[in-house]
Amino acid sequence: MGKKAVVIICGAAVVTVAAALVVRQRMRCSGHWSKATAIVKELEEKCGTPIAKLRQVADAMTVEMHAGLASEGGSKLKMIISYVDNLPNGNEKGLFYALDLGGTNFRVLRVQLGGKDRGLINQEFTEVAIPENLMVGTTEGLFDFIAVELAKFVGKEGPEYQLPPGRQRELGFTFSFPVQQTSINSGSLIKWTKGFSIDDTVGQDVVAELSKAIEKQGLDMRVSALVNDTVGTLAGGRYNNNNVVAAVILGTGTNAAYVERAQAIPKWHGLLPKSGDMVINMEWGNFRSAHLPLTEYDHSLDTESLNPGDQIFEKIISGMYLGEIVRRALYRIAEEASIFGETVPPKLKVPFILSA
Repeated sequence: MGKKAVVIICGAAVVTVAAALVVRQRMRCSGHWSKATAIVKELEEKCGTPIAKLRQVADAMTVEMHAGLASEGGSKLKMIISYVDNLPNGNEKGLFYALDLGGTNFRVLRVQLGGKDRGLINQEFTEVAIPENLMVGTTEGLFDFIAVELAKFVGKEGPEYQLPPGRQRELGFTFSFPVQQTSINSGSLIKWTKGFSIDDTVGQDVVAELSKAIEKQGLDMRVSALVNDTVGTLAGGRYNNNNVVAAVILGTGTNAAYVERAQAIPKWHGLLPKSGDMVINMEWGNFRSAHLPLTEYDHSLDTESLNPGDQIFEKIISGMYLGEIVRRALYRIAEEASIFGETVPPKLKVPFILSA
């Protein structure tokens, strides 16, 4: 039986390779192959990032960083003050909850920390997909959905996680969208990204909206901190290594955060923190420069997006958009070089059908 299975599998592989070679030979004979190759070569050249270009991009980003630190609205980079002036050091103890909202899914997490000697004792989480209609619906609809799932997660806890009377559960809210923070646990949404478009949330305090939804569920929980996912990643890195000073997210979207000297932030008008440091959430997904390698596929994707002209850096490197860029390139090849036959496959005409 085993030998027959191997023969069948090998036979299928040989047939597949042979068919591919036949198609390739036909394309070469018809001139389609050279056309397809030319389109791919053109894309490769336009996406090129030699060292000289990377230095130009880095220099342009540095200029925008300084401008963003100097004043609000002075740069394409928000350079948001996070109000996080102290990062974990590994000595933390206790039970902590986290809600991570940053893309098409959100996670609810519970961790138990045992300090320097014991570290992470226990960790449990659940991940929930957000229905597409809620990503473009209302503030109340989105946060009510999240609060229901949060209540379900807490409702499944055993007696070992019950807190003493009078003590609330503390929740850290990781919110991976541009927010103008006013304190460690408050901040107003600047704009949605990553496929979200809920108009009535813009300008609202997202912590207040989440807290209202939690109260509806009768859940005894307080949002004690609001952080961007990149700031959270930085904190997680510092928990394990005191030398960590920066974090980068490359996922559904992209962003970076780093530790800046508070004295080097002209737009900071409060008292200097005792640590002398302040974590900056760059929001670098909105970076744009003439030096970025933009192709015709990037331009058309941006034009047809929910936020044309915004998040250009994010649109050329993050997971949400890479599959769509590939689809657009394949569509052109299919049309001009007939690599899938005389007609373009219907599915290839569907935006965002490919995911990275």
